[in-house]
Amino acid sequence: MNCNECKEQRMGNEPIPFIVYESSMARMERTIKRLWILLILLVTLLVATNCLWLWYESQFEDAVETTEIEADQETETGNNYIVGGDLYGEAEG
Repeated sequence: MNCNECKEQRMGNEPIPFIVYESSMARMERTIKRLWILLILLVTLLVATNCLWLWYESQFEDAVETTEIEADQETETGNNYIVGGDLYGEAEG
């Protein structure tokens, strides 16, 4: 078989039957419908999980709290230290 015969044979392809075309189109329509349902489900779940994360994070209070502690210092020089947490302060006197 040479190239000319191959080209002639390829150009003379027979058309497929209409029933085969219809069945493949029906199968693709079912597949596309399932993909749309999956897409809608995934977008809904994405929005739901984001809303739930926002609700979960809003349960905690991130406001800065001010704590006032009075301490007596008995030395002329030195610092007052507070143990526990990130507390910053100044000594008076």
